[in-house]
Amino acid sequence: MSRDAGSAAWFAFRGGELLVIQEGAAARVPAAAEWTALGLPAEEPLIAGSLEGAEAWTVGIPSEVAIELPEGLAFQGLRRLWGVLDEEVWKLAGRAAQIVEWNRNHRFCGRCGAETARQPEELARVCPRCGLQQFPRISPAVIMRVERGEELLLARSPHFAPGVYSTLAGFVEPGESLEEAVAREVREEVGVEVRNIRYFGSQPWPFPHSLMIGFVADWDSGEIRPQESEIEDAGWFGIDGLPGLPSRLSIARALLDDFISRRR
Repeated sequence: MSRDAGSAAWFAFRGGELLVIQEGAAARVPAAAEWTALGLPAEEPLIAGSLEGAEAWTVGIPSEVAIELPEGLAFQGLRRLWGVLDEEVWKLAGRAAQIVEWNRNHRFCGRCGAETARQPEELARVCPRCGLQQFPRISPAVIMRVERGEELLLARSPHFAPGVYSTLAGFVEPGESLEEAVAREVREEVGVEVRNIRYFGSQPWPFPHSLMIGFVADWDSGEIRPQESEIEDAGWFGIDGLPGLPSRLSIARALLDDFISRRR
């Protein structure tokens, strides 16, 4: 099959922004013929997955090239496109963004510096000189709802929108289990010990290449002492006194909505 024949969609990224066709309050990504007609400069195309049984491709557009888009087309960040794109398209866009970024950042071997080569049968780049294989990077991160009876432990980071609080989260360290990461992150960020750690769910998170793994844990001991470099404020909140909450696109919000629904 040619690159264009039968392709359901093209996910074209300039930096971290996706090319979309705006249609009123909604948007979509270009179909194969629409992408070809644009004639935009592009990097090597890669398979992103499939939509409605047809191949979907992803490609990077060099940021340094000046581009004038036709009316109705725009580059937009994925966060802004939540609820604007179809949900399945948005999820695939997250995968596509990570593939493009990985391919762009691993053109040369990190061990010997030789130019790497794409592998036709899998998402991998291989060094022809030393044999090092490089696959798309995924960074596991834990995100946890800490409960104390009818209260939730919520915190805000300095980069959050004004008034918004969320659950605690952090990246898993080498040699650490997910449960150990939960306990350590809570301890480091707010000085609290937790117990009864149990799995909630997971979410791929393309900002930039994380897998968010959700847990629920019970407060065990300790008073809140926010980590100054990470946490601006933290506290215990009942459902009748909740602050601003994170966007519904995140697993953080799913963790909180689950808690709220069980108490109403």
